[in-house]
Amino acid sequence: MRGEWNGLQALFLKECPYAYYVHCMAHRLQLALVTASREVKDVHQFFDHLVNIINIVVGSSKHNDELQHAQAEQVENMIASNEIETGRGANQIGTLQRAGDTRWRSHFQSVCSLINMFDATCKVINTISEEGANYKQRGDAEGAYQVLTSFEFILILHLMKEIMGITNVLCQALQQRSQDLLNAMHLVSTTKSLIEKFRDDGWEPLLASVIAFCEQHEIDVPDMNARYTKGRGRYRRQDEHLTMEHHFRICIFTVAIDFQLQELKSRFCELTTELVILSSGLNPKDAFRLFKIVHICNLVKKYYLQDFTEHEQELLESQLQHYELDVIKHPDFQNMSTISELCRGLKISGSLISIF
Repeated sequence: MRGEWNGLQALFLKECPYAYYVHCMAHRLQLALVTASREVKDVHQFFDHLVNIINIVVGSSKHNDELQHAQAEQVENMIASNEIETGRGANQIGTLQRAGDTRWRSHFQSVCSLINMFDATCKVINTISEEGANYKQRGDAEGAYQVLTSFEFILILHLMKEIMGITNVLCQALQQRSQDLLNAMHLVSTTKSLIEKFRDDGWEPLLASVIAFCEQHEIDVPDMNARYTKGRGRYRRQDEHLTMEHHFRICIFTVAIDFQLQELKSRFCELTTELVILSSGLNPKDAFRLFKIVHICNLVKKYYLQDFTEHEQELLESQLQHYELDVIKHPDFQNMSTISELCRGLKISGSLISIF
């Protein structure tokens, strides 16, 4: 569809030069953002490890029961020591959420569930590594435990929670059947701003949160001023100018966020955003609440000049004033919710088509 030369888009443009390509806004946006993050190799490996860890724990009903039992014990201990409050609906015992390609927000839920059940997950995986039924279970669990309790995994776990938490509101708004596109476009703007703010000001708070989490769970925190070393043995590579903090902050934190911004700007460029905002003036939903003559006139002047002669452009504003008084109050055009319904109604009415 995106092919400008040989795809379906090219056929549309051949017939109508003023057709504009717009990404399907709700179509798996969050998964597209996850894919964008995977462009960072360390983040790609994180998601592979995340899937593996969750599969090991919830792959059997026995291990899942052990997880919930461990979580229940932890909650009881925290309540007894006044670390958490009690209340209706609070401290419910759940399970780890698998990340499914066809389920909305599933990756975000996977990340959040692992953070909330981290101690219980470590306990179950540690038990499997020692008491697994065969060498494969024990070996896989031991490898998963080493990854799960590494500083880099914890850092990316919290990083993805923050990033996906910011984009989640936009993703939820775009997936609703009755989309308020005007509100969605405002959410696009605020989402970009929040991610940019997180990029500029979020590193220190994130690092502090990750260090506190590691100290709470007795996970080793590396010296941020030490040299970063990649690989092992004779294949180790050490850059004298690359510290641990530089690796975590620049190579993971900054680059992962930049890919998010790049994906959002690609899907919601200024042209697309303005086109959708101006087009919302045609939306008949809620008794034409969004109808604005100035938006429709600007839509013609900026995007559809070839479809209107100069004379038609001059007449358009006065015609829309008639439209506002006639169509908006016409009984046949009440209770419409989409532009396609409005177009069908105008076609059927016949007498109103001359306005356009």
